[in-house]
Amino acid sequence: MNWFECKISYEKMMDTGVTKKVSEPYLVDALSFTEAEARIIEEMKPTISGDFMVTDIKRARIAELFFNKNGDRYYKFKVFFISLDETSGAERKTAAQMLAQASDIKEAITVLETGMKGTLADYTIASVTETLIMDVFPFSTKPTE
Repeated sequence: MNWFECKISYEKMMDTGVTKKVSEPYLVDALSFTEAEARIIEEMKPTISGDFMVTDIKRARIAELFFNKNGDRYYKFKVFFISLDETSGAERKTAAQMLAQASDIKEAITVLETGMKGTLADYTIASVTETLIMDVFPFSTKPTE
């Protein structure tokens, strides 16, 4: 999958009744920057009343994404896969970025570990950070739930 982080800028009605200009990041699965822009516009049209603008699109290097319907936030993991170099016998670490949907950091770690259960490779979690990503739109041929 090719993930793109798209930033959307629009006027949002706050809980206080005041409108404020906000910029929110979303993650979209697309084949190109052009497709990512088209997809985020399609996804956001029904949810934003008024004008909005795509202000930034950048490639997100995410190796794996773990969904959890109970989660309302997205956490980014830096994971090191550990392998042994056959010739020198030295340990090699290969970094990968992963994303997990969860309510808090503890649940995010559980979601990642559950998703990684079938993996034969050894790995360690180097870091976990909460992202500002509001929602993720994977490519799907069927309507989302």
